[in-house]
Amino acid sequence: MLYSGQMAFEIRFEWDPDENVWVSHVPSLNGLSTFGATYAEAVAMTREAVLGYLEAAADAGIEAILPDSI
Repeated sequence: MLYSGQMAFEIRFEWDPDENVWVSHVPSLNGLSTFGATYAEAVAMTREAVLGYLEAAADAGIEAILPDSI
């Protein structure tokens, strides 16, 4: 789970043996996906991607479907 403010996002991580990276998917944000060479890097990249997604959606006037508050 990734917590952004008071929101929690489900994140799925999987190891890609062909590329030797951790890949993340955020199903509630249109399958947003990123990767990192280490698990910690994948978590950091995912956090940055989620925040960027939410900021871009707000700037474009697009209502993002957000998870329930925690």
